[in-house]
Amino acid sequence: MMRADFRVVLDACVLANFRVCDVLLSLAESPRLFLPFWSEAILDETRKTQTTKLNWPDGIAESFRDEITSCFPEAEATGFDHLIDQCSNDPKDRHVLACAIHQKAELILTFNLKDFPPESLIRWQIEAKHPQEYLLALYSMEPISVVHRLETIARDREEDFEDYLLALGRWLPGFSQRILSDIQTSS
Repeated sequence: MMRADFRVVLDACVLANFRVCDVLLSLAESPRLFLPFWSEAILDETRKTQTTKLNWPDGIAESFRDEITSCFPEAEATGFDHLIDQCSNDPKDRHVLACAIHQKAELILTFNLKDFPPESLIRWQIEAKHPQEYLLALYSMEPISVVHRLETIARDREEDFEDYLLALGRWLPGFSQRILSDIQTSS
């Protein structure tokens, strides 16, 4: 059963991918399908990725951060530094696991699954999943809500819905293809 209070930490690699982040945060808006969390360190990593790897201008990266923190003020976790040394996943991502432990999150969404091996998470009853896997699960539970939110994003971007899904398929091919297939089947 779907729980709107399901706690999910979004890793920097997920937040920095604008299309994927847009989908996830849309699903976290009211009426939300899950509760997103991140930390200042995660947001700092996001900004670094945006400006150095994705070549975003500083102003756009700052605007992005301001927007998500104002839309989700309850999402920023603090006070978990004491947990970092207890984490055994990849050292550069221990702060992400510590954030998840502190927030009592059940899931970390990341493209870097290798940094969160299951044996480092089991003690904490936390899983790490690729965003596509989680989005497919949300779609299976709430197909109408997920499609409605995707249609809204496409409309706001002034994109044809199928073109939007095809573009999203660059990062989430299985998710995009599943929705496209279901739409074609129902037409």
